[in-house]
Amino acid sequence: MGDPFLRRLNDMLAGHDTPAEHIDALILPLDQLIALGPLARPGSNDTLTRWRALYRVAGCDLALIKLYEGHTDALAIMAELGVTPDAPDEARWAMWAAEPPQARVHVDDGHVDSANAAQVTLTGTKAWCSGAPIVTHALMTVWQDDQQRLAAVAMDQPGVSVTDRGWQAVGMQATASVDVDLDHAHAKLIGPANAYLDRPGFWQGGAGIAACWLGGAHALARALQAKASNRQDDALLMAQLGHVDAALHAGLAGLRDAAATIDAAPSENSQRLTLRTRALVEHSVNQIITHCGRALGAAPFCRDRRFARMMADLPVYLRQSHAERDLAALGRLCTETESGWQP
Repeated sequence: MGDPFLRRLNDMLAGHDTPAEHIDALILPLDQLIALGPLARPGSNDTLTRWRALYRVAGCDLALIKLYEGHTDALAIMAELGVTPDAPDEARWAMWAAEPPQARVHVDDGHVDSANAAQVTLTGTKAWCSGAPIVTHALMTVWQDDQQRLAAVAMDQPGVSVTDRGWQAVGMQATASVDVDLDHAHAKLIGPANAYLDRPGFWQGGAGIAACWLGGAHALARALQAKASNRQDDALLMAQLGHVDAALHAGLAGLRDAAATIDAAPSENSQRLTLRTRALVEHSVNQIITHCGRALGAAPFCRDRRFARMMADLPVYLRQSHAERDLAALGRLCTETESGWQP
């Protein structure tokens, strides 16, 4: 993968200079990204290149990276489980794992194919389905009796209904993360029970989300850098840029360390590493949002579409973090194992 892939990626993104305002505008750039070929799996000794690609796309358009990251995550999960996707190479995949209490999908009792237990039908509602109006296939968590399973679903079938419910956001509006209703929809079970959470790639993939957050923050930092380059005599502006530089590099250092650690021991549980990395990057991103806003004032919020779009999208995307709940989980892990706080 490496540098040649990133060069092709940069060439492709050069033509996508306006963040999407509607999901239909994401079809072409998403297809172009998919056509570049799959990203390396997390833990495959090329994790940093994977995250650099996510970071670069995020700095261009956060709605686009939300769908692209979901596509790459679905492919990585199936590869980790030794499954070849039952779909054409140009298929647009989604990965939907949110399970609020009011929205769950179940394997239909009595509708399991006796000749092929992996072929099932699904009924229920899946919430927070990013990209639902335009993806062709979805990998999703479902329930069979009391066990969580993964199921692959082709979206173009009578048993799948993409609704307009559940997404009222201004930020990340173009992702159209609506509810999807399934009524005896045909699906294929992927991997064993509880495979989604039990595999090493669950936490490794979760760390990659932080690269998307920081990529968005990088775009804000560039806007501040551009203004500051012409006002080097403004001490307050220089101080704000200094804050942003320190925050951005702290986040980047955390991502590099996490990628190296994952690649050095790809089979180990990386929960603590992922929670720490996400917390570090979230702090960096919040610092960048704050200092860019204070330094640049109202004008770019009101007159710069790209800046305004990023400022609206990034806080919504950042809430994929579970904030203090994740920090509490990290704290408990620190009491149970050696902290690793070595200089």
